[in-house]
Amino acid sequence: MSNDVLVFVEFADGAPTKAGLQALGAGAALAGQLGGQAVALVIGSGSADLGKHGAARTLVAGGDAVSSYSPDGFARIVSEQAAATGAAAVLASATPMGKDFMARAAAMAKCGLAADCTELKAEGGKPRAVRPVYAGKALQTVEAPGALWATLRPNVFAEISSDGTAAAENVTVSFGPGDLKAVVKEIVAGVKGKLDVAEAEIVVSGGRGLKDPAGEGKQNWENLEKLAETLGAATGASRAVVDAGWRPHGEQVGQTGKTVSPKLYVACGISGAIQHLAGMSGSKVIVAINKDENAPIFKVADFGIVGMVEDVVPALTAALKEAISG
Repeated sequence: MSNDVLVFVEFADGAPTKAGLQALGAGAALAGQLGGQAVALVIGSGSADLGKHGAARTLVAGGDAVSSYSPDGFARIVSEQAAATGAAAVLASATPMGKDFMARAAAMAKCGLAADCTELKAEGGKPRAVRPVYAGKALQTVEAPGALWATLRPNVFAEISSDGTAAAENVTVSFGPGDLKAVVKEIVAGVKGKLDVAEAEIVVSGGRGLKDPAGEGKQNWENLEKLAETLGAATGASRAVVDAGWRPHGEQVGQTGKTVSPKLYVACGISGAIQHLAGMSGSKVIVAINKDENAPIFKVADFGIVGMVEDVVPALTAALKEAISG
């Protein structure tokens, strides 16, 4: 086994995603501690000089078999390249795609998977990962007997900028389209240009306290959108809101939704059930707005505002606009 770290770098629209570059930065930092190199793996279409983001080598797997995303196809390539490079650790970002195929890839390699990790380190010459457990109440340190396989929580690790270069090295894809069990034929995108809540640096979330947008809560949700626009933020929602059909599932934050770690999280009308806290407690700064001063959300908030969202959100948006323009 080498001391290198293999990192799957996710691409979208021909360019590396923010979460993919964060994973590569984490891999490069870990490889440095191990005395090895970061090896970037790109699957499908798209190109970039990943040497500027910490990669010492860039492996590219292309062709008809991987022109579209396939869970078993991507898993097979990652497991094959993990064996070919003898990597001490195999990493990917914990995005929907990474969560989908990395467990399959680790199983193919007969390894376990440390999911949604928030820290990587080398101790005694071996890579280790730290991940939250029990809805974020505790941290678990994971070490593997062989290669460490892990997915990394977006917005926790930093991207790397360097003067390095890593020319693309084509790798052989050992299977064809007919060998795949499933292929994604179409992706129905949400509103174009809308930030993904899992990757955004600022998230403004609404809860049941904002009420039904088809009725008395219409103005509340419009105010939330205006606040998000002012901050350049993504919009999120609690499970109760999504279950009621008020917001799309892609915005759900929590244990059964997306786990976010933005620089700023603004919770509007969210009581703070433990399932929701599990998805956002890793935020750098949390601001809570709720009419109930005893709401659980205030226990994790850095700043709390007790008041009606109908009054607070428009006033906060106006103050922010004035501060930004001034």
